[in-house]
Amino acid sequence: MQGREYTAQGRIALRNPGPVIAEFCEHMLEHNADVTEGPSGPVLRLGGISATFSREGEVTLVDVAAPDLEGLYLARMSVASHILEFSDDDLAAITWTGDGGQIVRPPNFQILEVVECRTLTPHMRRLTLSGENVARFAGLDALHLNILVQRPEAREPQWPQVGASGVIVWDSPDLRPLLRKYTVRSVDLGAGTIDIDFVLHTDTGPGSCFAEKAAVGDRVGVMGPGGGGLAVADWYLFAGDETALPAIARMLEHLPPTVSGRVFLEVEDEAEVQALLAPAAVSVEWLFRRGRPPGSTTLLIDVMKTVSFPENAESVYVWAGCEFETFRAIRAFARQVKCLTNDQHLVVSYWRRGGTEEA
Repeated sequence: MQGREYTAQGRIALRNPGPVIAEFCEHMLEHNADVTEGPSGPVLRLGGISATFSREGEVTLVDVAAPDLEGLYLARMSVASHILEFSDDDLAAITWTGDGGQIVRPPNFQILEVVECRTLTPHMRRLTLSGENVARFAGLDALHLNILVQRPEAREPQWPQVGASGVIVWDSPDLRPLLRKYTVRSVDLGAGTIDIDFVLHTDTGPGSCFAEKAAVGDRVGVMGPGGGGLAVADWYLFAGDETALPAIARMLEHLPPTVSGRVFLEVEDEAEVQALLAPAAVSVEWLFRRGRPPGSTTLLIDVMKTVSFPENAESVYVWAGCEFETFRAIRAFARQVKCLTNDQHLVVSYWRRGGTEEA
């Protein structure tokens, strides 16, 4: 029996809605949404979520629908946050009616407790977090989450609330936490815990500082999960630096035993090597920087160019996570040299050298 559909209607006050709605639709196309022109305006569909735009006099209406309250929350937040962003000096005002009015905290938010801290290598620390709903992180389509890194000047933790517009609001906006994305390294459903591995940097950023100072008993706010899963293939090529190591390690553990492939991991030196579980026909090779700054080498792209791909290209899947400049080189290699289609590769930038998003 099919469950009920959750719906809500947003009323948006915009002086010139056309360009704003068009920019929103263009943005969602980049995130694989299906956008069509309905009888009254654009219709967007992504997964089981839809958003339909129309006009009522001087007011822009958007009707959103989702199979559950969390999906409805995400739909409302996505519409509201992007409309507010793209409206610039139009200063859009958004109000919602329908389902979702009872949502006080984001449904994808929860508070976990640190129950164990372990040093894995000189530059990798693992935190084990306990909570009531860790099962939501169990699948590979739930590979990542966002950790709320509280600001040191905040006397009390800042937890997110859902405002009338559908976007997140904070008790003290100037003290709102920093969001840092991390991989869920493993999930223990029996114990009700998840493991998250943190790279400890020499130039300590917010995420690294959080991990170094974390202690048993600390409360940690998280939002998620997120992540697109891992495509099915017969042969895999994985590549990444230490920031992608937890994701690659988790994906290797979930591969069928019959697949084959190559794995290349760039780290500082032998002390950073970890024991990984992988199918017998998947080889793992460690690449060492030996004192060179992270993100400054071409080790990953150089070795990937030497790999012989299987003749049956349909069976190939390439996954890589690394610093931005290396990401660009690997993505160009996958698309322009190996001519892989979008469903045959995923190359992501986990960080940018010298940027504000470094962990």
